Amino acid sequence: MRAVILHAPGDIRVEEVATSTIVEATDAVIRVTASCICGSDLWPYRGISPVNGPSPMGHEYVGVVEQIGADVRSIAVGDLVVGSFIASDNTCEICEAGYQSRCVHQVSMGGIGTQSEYARVPLADGTLVRVPGTPTPEQARSLLAASDVLGTGWFAAVAAEAGPGKTVAVVGDGAVGLLGILAAKHLGAERIIAMSRHEDRQALARRFGATDIVEERGDDGVAKVKELTDGLGAHSTIEAVGTQESMMQAIHSTRPGGHVGFVGVSHGVTIDGLGLFISSVHLHGGPAPVRRFLPELIDLIMTDQIDPGAVFDLTLPLDEAAEGYRAMDERRATKVLLTP
Repeated sequence: MRAVILHAPGDIRVEEVATSTIVEATDAVIRVTASCICGSDLWPYRGISPVNGPSPMGHEYVGVVEQIGADVRSIAVGDLVVGSFIASDNTCEICEAGYQSRCVHQVSMGGIGTQSEYARVPLADGTLVRVPGTPTPEQARSLLAASDVLGTGWFAAVAAEAGPGKTVAVVGDGAVGLLGILAAKHLGAERIIAMSRHEDRQALARRFGATDIVEERGDDGVAKVKELTDGLGAHSTIEAVGTQESMMQAIHSTRPGGHVGFVGVSHGVTIDGLGLFISSVHLHGGPAPVRRFLPELIDLIMTDQIDPGAVFDLTLPLDEAAEGYRAMDERRATKVLLTP
C-alpha cells in the first residue's frame, strides 16, 4: 500500500510499504477513505520535534472496515467508521472518567500512520465509532474533522467551560482554534473573540460564530481583549497553539476565576508559579479525549447541525502529500485533506 513517510525535516515521501494487517485480536484494519495533515504534523516536519529515521505520518482518519480481529464485537466489515488519534479500550477507569486519550492501554495512531491507503486500528471496539447512514460529501469531510481537530476544539471549549452568558477568547486561528469557536458557539457562548491576523481565517471564524476579531498579539492582544471586556478579561479562553507566547496570552486574557482550556501541543512552554498563583485562573487541557465526544459529534454532523469540514481549504491526492505539507507550512492552507 502507499503511505506518507517523513524521512527528515522537510523530506516527505509517498512510498510503497507493507499493507496493514491484523496483529492483535482486538485490531481492525480499515480502508482509509480520507485522511488529513494536522498542525501537529508540522512540528517534526519543521524539525522542532525530533525525527528518528523514516516515520509514518498521520493520525486522523475516516474509513471502511476491511478486517476485524477475533475479539472485535462492536463493528463489522463494511462499516464506515471514525476513530480518535489515540486508540483506547474505552473501559478502563480513566476512559470511564472521560479521558480516553490517557487510557491505561492507549496506543498512538501517529505511531502507526493514517496518511495511507489502509490503517491498523488497535483496540477497535473502544476506538472506532460506526457512522449511521450514508454521508454526503460535505458530511464525509466533516466526519474526518471529528477524528481530531473538531474533537480537540470541542474539548478545549468544554475545558474552558464555555457556555451561556460567557465571553470566550480563542488564541490560535488554525483548524483547532477555528473549531473551538464552532464548539463555543454550539455550547451557547454569548460572545466569542477570535485572535487572528489572516483575513480568510477571520471570515471562517465569523462563519463559525466569532463576534469580535483581535489582530494584535502578546501584550497588545491581551490589552485588546481586556478593552472588549470592561477590563476584566474573558470568562473562558481556548489556547490552540502550544507556544510560550500563546499560553501567556491565553492566561493573561482570562479574568480572575476564569478558565483556560489548552490543547496546543506545548513546545518550550514554562509557567511562572507566582504568576499563575496571582492570575487566579483555572487551567485544564492536554491531549483531547476525542472518543468521549465522537458519538455526539457524528450525530451533529449527520443531522447537518454543524459543518466543521469547512476548515479544509485544500484537497489533494495522497501522492501529492508533500505539497500539502508545504502549503500548510507556508500558511497557504489552513487544513489539507488527502484522498486515496
